[in-house]
Parts: sequence; structure tokens; C-alpha cells
Amino acid sequence: MKPPFGWELPYPSQREPVLGREIVATSVPVAASAGLSILERGGNAVDAAVATAACMTVVEPTTNGLGGDAFALLWDGTRVHGFNGSGRSPAALEVDAFAGMKRMPTAGWLPVTVPGEVALWADLWRRHGRLPFPELLAPAIRLANEGYLLSPQTAALWRRSARGFASRPDWNATFLFEGRPPAAGDLVRLPGHARTLEAIASSEGEAFYRGEIAEAIERASIAEGGFLRASDLAAHETLAVEPISIDYRGTRLHEIPPNGQGLAALVALGVLRHFDLASLDPDCPDVLHLQIEAVKLGFADAHRHVADPRFVDRPPQELLAADRLRELASRIDPAKAQAFDAGTPKPGGTILLCTADREGRCVSFIQSNYTGFGSGVVIPEWGIAMQNRGACFHLEPGHPNAIAPDKRPYHTIIPALATPADPSASPAAGLMAFGVMGGFMQPQGHVQVLTRVRDHGLNPQAALDAPRFQWSKGLEVAVEPGFADSTYGELEARGHRIDRARERSISFGRGQAIHAVEEGWCAGSDLRADGQAVAR
Repeated sequence: MKPPFGWELPYPSQREPVLGREIVATSVPVAASAGLSILERGGNAVDAAVATAACMTVVEPTTNGLGGDAFALLWDGTRVHGFNGSGRSPAALEVDAFAGMKRMPTAGWLPVTVPGEVALWADLWRRHGRLPFPELLAPAIRLANEGYLLSPQTAALWRRSARGFASRPDWNATFLFEGRPPAAGDLVRLPGHARTLEAIASSEGEAFYRGEIAEAIERASIAEGGFLRASDLAAHETLAVEPISIDYRGTRLHEIPPNGQGLAALVALGVLRHFDLASLDPDCPDVLHLQIEAVKLGFADAHRHVADPRFVDRPPQELLAADRLRELASRIDPAKAQAFDAGTPKPGGTILLCTADREGRCVSFIQSNYTGFGSGVVIPEWGIAMQNRGACFHLEPGHPNAIAPDKRPYHTIIPALATPADPSASPAAGLMAFGVMGGFMQPQGHVQVLTRVRDHGLNPQAALDAPRFQWSKGLEVAVEPGFADSTYGELEARGHRIDRARERSISFGRGQAIHAVEEGWCAGSDLRADGQAVAR
């Protein structure tokens, strides 16, 4: 069967599409190679995803770590499985501690929630993995113990974080070397991280949530007046969830339900299917205007309704009803930008990886400490940088996402997985594990990548290479270089407040994508990152 895209690369690219029977793609090459080695040893796509994820905590600690959360979508050859690996706020959290604040804090113990990532690795492996769990973590342990050469973009992010966390001795002791952040090409070793990974490997994840690691986390929390306790860690559980989805021109996009913000991408696509994008140039102002407006409508829903699933006040299925999406589409004025009361999206730093095996499985996996190294809190001797995901709670009383004890916050990290809407169709007609990491850029990236593949027939690499926009708030939109000069002017004429970026950068997201083809897979990896797709 002919693939549903061409092989041209119409945008400036540093990459070519990668093809193979088995593929791993992520933002640091050494981690992708580790995942591929697991496939070579007989592991499946789930094994490769866990191994790659563990390596990413070592080689890109600037955006993810053992103290973070994770989500996963898996195509097992028959159906899509969803996994929510986000943690809750401490059970003993006192809401009065936030009294008088105008915004949620991002540093220190107040925004720290239970890390759910390690539990997700173990639970995903138990249900769908093949190789022994310690074998999956062995590459990460080796990298942490023996060291790795730091990649350029990770070095830049590390240097930026060092300025923000200079006042924290625990962070400096773990992540500065001879008093400075490592530079690109430096050999980096993380012995505390290796020690934690070894305990996780030998206990199949249990050591992180019970025993001396949990006790060390509690001691560090108490020492600084934090609310997190070992009992919170012991009570954590991964949620197996039914993905929410929408049919977009014969392709069904699957997202994690709330508390993930994938709803924003689904609403936007449900709006866009009422416009004939395929008849237009993908880079023309008409397409960009429609996508920007649809994204705002998606975020308006997400910011109002995404929360811990126990607190959601309006189910996603209701928000995705066909009549409602048609009504939202009718609100778009093709000639004028509108604000749609969409709120202000959250920032964030994240890693995404995709894997696929020769038996037809594919995984979209995402994990994050939220902003950079997270809260700045590091657990002594264990090297665990604690996330600050609680910063995504609302301070507004009565909001579904209002700060409260024992509650999962709104989550920016979202994997994506597309399947043919027709179950009898060949996977080559639409099966794709993908995502675009980076805070509020993520649903916007899902929309832009999927429409370029589906409406305009671009291969995964070309779809990732294409210039992007990033709506930030109100009528404000940042737009990368690469569009015609007249396009920027036309968007401004319609009322968009355009910030013309000087270069394509990680602030516009870093994507990975693996699409099925007959007899195998085709992958792309974002030129805005250091990574690559590797295949065999």
C-alpha cells in the first residue's frame, strides 16, 4: 500500500525520514539508542519505552527526572490503552498556606506533588512488557554511573536553571560540578541518581514508594515545612484510563482524559473539521488563522473544565459532542481574531518519546518535572529532583482545579496517538504515535502536526520541520520564521498581535512522530531538539 504522504521535505531540515521495522525517537540520541538496544534484545515497544524513559531522566534532567509525572498511550495491535501516571497533592496539605498569594508558587515544597512516573514505568511493564524489569533500567544505570557527554541544548537549559536555583544547596550539590553547570560535551555522572535507579530496578519500582527513599523524601519535606509524607507515596496508584478521542477526517486522535489537557487538542480539531483545510496551502494565512482560533476555543474548554477526574464538572464526551463543536466552529470569524476568553496557558518543560516494534505495537510516552528541574528541591544522596506540578492548581475557590489536599492538578503533558477511524483499515492509513512537548505548546503542536499529515500529506519529518505558531494569551501569537512575509502582515490585519520569532527554537515545542507504513514504520524527530529517530 502506498503511504498516505510523500517523501519531500519542503521546509529547511537537518533530518530525513527514518524507516525501519522497529524505531525509537526522542530528544537525546543516546537515550534513543538505548531503547533500540532493548528492541534488539527481544523487547517490545513497551520495554523500549520504559528503558528510553529511564535514560532520559539521566541525560536530560533539565526537563524530567525521577521526581516527576508521566502519561502513556499504547497501541497493542488491537486497541489503544491509556495510562495516567500523575500524582496527587499531599493529603495533609493546608490550603491556608496559599492565602494571600496571587499565583501558585513554583519553587520549594509547596507546589510538590507525589511523583507518579516511576510507578507508571513499572505498571506499564507489568501489563505489557516482556523483558525483566532490571534489564530495562540497566542502560540508564550505566549512563548515570559511568557518565555521558552532555548534548548542547540540554547544556543550555542546565545553565539557565543554575541561575534560578543558585540559592538551594541541595540542588547545587547535585547538579553543579566544581561550582558550575556542565557545558556541552562535558562528561556528566550522577551517582545519587544511579543509586535510586538501582533500587527501583531491583524492587520493580516499589523502593521509590516504600522504604528508605520514601522516608528520605519525608525527612526533606519536614525539614522545610513541606506537607508531603511517606504515606502519600505509599498511597499512590497509576490510573488505567480510557482515552478520549475524536474523528478528524478519517483519523481518530486519542488523548489522555482530564486531568490531562489533551481535551484542548480534540476540541480544536473538532472545530477545524468544519473547514476545508486540505484545499488550502498549509502555510497560508487562512489556515493559520483558523488553527489559531480553534486552539483558543480548545484552551477555553481546557482551562475551565480540566481537573482531577474526581472533580471534573463537565465530562469530556459532552464537550466533544458533534453539535457543540459545530456551534463552536460557527463562532470563528474568518476575517477577525477573537479572544474567546481562553485564559493564559501554563509554561513547562517536558520530554517525549515514541517507540514501535515489528509486531505492530507503538507507544507515545511523556514525562516531566514541569518547569525545568521542577521545584528546585533535591532529595539528599538520592539525586531526586522533585517536580512542581502543583503550580498548575488554581487559587480560585470553587474551580474544578482549585488547590486542595489529595488531588491531582491540571496537567500540561500529553502524549498523542492516532489510529485509522475505520478499524478494518491498514495501520499504514493512519496509525501514528506522536507528540510535541513543552507546556501549553503541546495541544497546539498536536493540532499543527496532525493537520499537516492528514490534510496536506506531509511525512512525519516534514510535519515536524514546518514552522509553527504558538498562541500565548488573548490575541497574542508568536510565529516562527519560515512563512511568507505577507502571511505575518495578513494575520496582523485580522487582529492577531504577532510576535515574530527570530529563529525556530524549543519554545515552539520539540516533537517526535512514528507513523506506520506497510511492513514497518516511518519516523521523524524535531530539529528544535538534539535528538533523533533510530531504527533497525
